[in-house]
Amino acid sequence: MGKLSAKWVPKCLNEDQNRQRCQSSEQLLEFFRRDPNDFLSRLVTMDETWLYHYDPETKQQEIDWRHSGSPRPKNFECKNPLEKFWPRFFWDQDGILLIDYLPKGQTNNAEYYLSLLMQFKDSLKEKRRGLVTKGVLFLHDSAPAHRALAT
Repeated sequence: MGKLSAKWVPKCLNEDQNRQRCQSSEQLLEFFRRDPNDFLSRLVTMDETWLYHYDPETKQQEIDWRHSGSPRPKNFECKNPLEKFWPRFFWDQDGILLIDYLPKGQTNNAEYYLSLLMQFKDSLKEKRRGLVTKGVLFLHDSAPAHRALAT
């Protein structure tokens, strides 16, 4: 006998969800195999990240007395940011299409995400007019708001 650690997976999917993901992946692979350049020109993706705003020390405040052979001091991430932001970026092979910052106190729910998709659609029409008629392949992650029926 030996010890085994459980494998970490982000979501526990049921059979229908697994089947849907497999079908979507196979369909995307087929699009790619048919015409890789067309596939990449139609691909649009979205991602989000937390950004933190800190009030950093000045260089003078960072100075520390050390011997000449001592390793350089390291600054680690501050634990108490002044503010944090949650931007969402939409982009394609030609650049950024839309950046959205979740307003303070706003929850990323289905209603908010749906309004964000409408903003994205308007931005897409303005910046990549031909892509809308050609057909967009939209790749986004599986956050709960993205799976809501309205979305």
